[in-house]
Amino acid sequence: MNSDFLNRRIVDLSHPLNPSAPCWPGDPVPEFETLAHPDTDGFFLRRFSLGEHTGTHVNAPASFHPGGASIDEYPPSSFVVPAIVIDARPRALANPDYRLGVNVLLEWERDHGPIPAQCLAIFRSGWEERWTDLEAYLGLEEDGSLNFPGFSAEATGVLLTQRGVAGIGIDTHGVDGGRDTDFSINRRVLERKRLVLENLCNLDQLPPTGTMLVIGILRLEGGSGSPASVLAFVP
Repeated sequence: MNSDFLNRRIVDLSHPLNPSAPCWPGDPVPEFETLAHPDTDGFFLRRFSLGEHTGTHVNAPASFHPGGASIDEYPPSSFVVPAIVIDARPRALANPDYRLGVNVLLEWERDHGPIPAQCLAIFRSGWEERWTDLEAYLGLEEDGSLNFPGFSAEATGVLLTQRGVAGIGIDTHGVDGGRDTDFSINRRVLERKRLVLENLCNLDQLPPTGTMLVIGILRLEGGSGSPASVLAFVP
């Protein structure tokens, strides 16, 4: 293996899973049950239950497209991918319904060069800082509506068709943004069987370019997605 890769700093981009993890309204809350304890059984063992889109996770086409590919149908090579980070925190923090626009992509390219084909484009909104506060993280209002940033349709189109990215990721609960109840960005990306990563964290530790991701999934047969362990290898 390339020695440069082995010498890279490794950053975990996944939130720990526990019962207080903020879940999408209506999704099951993570549950843990102790089945064996060292004092009585000589070893420790728990059973856990959680939704396929709990915590940091990957979505599969089956989430939104009947007959679409399930998470176990992605080839292993899909989960080793270079990444770029587009930091738009000032815009997102000023407007919880902000959508990452084409203008920001062009600004990023002016500073860092063309967005590479087959990379994962990550939008850093700063929302991960709200992770421990469910209402703040989801932007939950009394009528049940949600408010958090996401990708715009225009920027998604450029990334998919003109830049040829392998997928998109974000540090919120959805690449669509909270107001998009049709999940239009997810649908558009997943109809091409690209990657969608949500609820990422520790993006402050990644440079704009040069990171390699290794995405670990539960290979759930027929799964609509999977909780993920996302490791970033940073130069």
